Amino acid sequence: MIELLQNLIDGLGRGSIYALLALGVAVIFGVMHLLNFAHGELITVSGYAGYAAFQAGWSWYLVAPLVVVVSIVTSLVIERLAFSRVRGASDFTLLLTSFGIHFLVSAIFLMYVSASVKSFPRPGWVANTYSIGPLTVEVFDTVVIGVTIVTLAVTVAILQKTMFGLALRAAAADFDAARLMGVRSDSVIRGAFALSGFLAGIAAIFWLMRAGNTTPTAGSDPMLKGVLAALIGGLGSLRGAVLGGLALGLAEVLLRSQLPASVAELTEGVVFVLIALLFIFRPQGLITVAHAERV
Repeated sequence: MIELLQNLIDGLGRGSIYALLALGVAVIFGVMHLLNFAHGELITVSGYAGYAAFQAGWSWYLVAPLVVVVSIVTSLVIERLAFSRVRGASDFTLLLTSFGIHFLVSAIFLMYVSASVKSFPRPGWVANTYSIGPLTVEVFDTVVIGVTIVTLAVTVAILQKTMFGLALRAAAADFDAARLMGVRSDSVIRGAFALSGFLAGIAAIFWLMRAGNTTPTAGSDPMLKGVLAALIGGLGSLRGAVLGGLALGLAEVLLRSQLPASVAELTEGVVFVLIALLFIFRPQGLITVAHAERV
C-alpha cells in the first residue's frame, strides 16, 4: 500500500506536466479543429531562450517568467506566420502545416545554433524530498502539482468569467455560429494561441527544470505526451485533457514500478499498447465531445 501511494504521488507529479501540455493542445483543437504537432516547439524555443539567459547570469527566478513570455510570443508568431495563412484550409493541410513547423524549428536550431546538448543549472530544491509518515515526497512533485492546480483554476476562471472565455467556448462549440453572432474570429484564434502558449510555458518551466538541458529536438517528447494525453481524454475537452494527462503520468509510473527490471525500459511501449487498446474500444477518448462540423 505504501508503495502504491508513493507511485500515485510520483505519477500525479508527472501527469500534471502532461495535463498542462494536453490542455494547450485541446484549446487549439477546440477552436480550429487542429491537432497541433508544433506545440512542443514552444518548449524548444523557450529552452534556448532560458539557456541564453543563464549564460547572461540570470537565475531561475528571472528565467521562469522569461520562459512563459517566450512561449506565448512564439505561439503567436507561429499562428501569424503559418496558421493564419492556411486558415479555412482542409484539416489535412492544417496538420501538414503543424508538422512542417515542428521540423522547421528543429532544423533551424540544428543548423544555426548547435546540435549539441545545451546544459544549464537545475534549481537546488529539485532533488529535495520530505517525509509524510512512511512516504517520501519530492519537493519538485509537490510544486508541480500545486502550480498545476493554480494554473488550471486561473484557466477555468478565464474561460468562465471573461468575455474572451465566453467567445472561446462559443467558438469551440460552433465556430461559424459564433462568428455570425459577432465573435471576432481573428481575436479568438490569437487569444487561443496565446492561452496555449501560456500553458505550454508553465509546463516548459518544470520540463526544463527536471531535464537541465535543451536540444533542437527538446520539444518532440513533450509534444508527443501532450498530444497523446489530449487524445486519451477526448480531443477538444479541457476536462478530458487534464484527465488524460494525469492518466498518462500515472500509467507510466505505475507500469515502471510493477514491470520486472529486465523489461522496465519497455514501459513506454506498454503504455502505447494500452493507449491503442483504449482507442479500439473507446475511440472518442475518456470524455465524449460533440463537435460542430468544420466548414
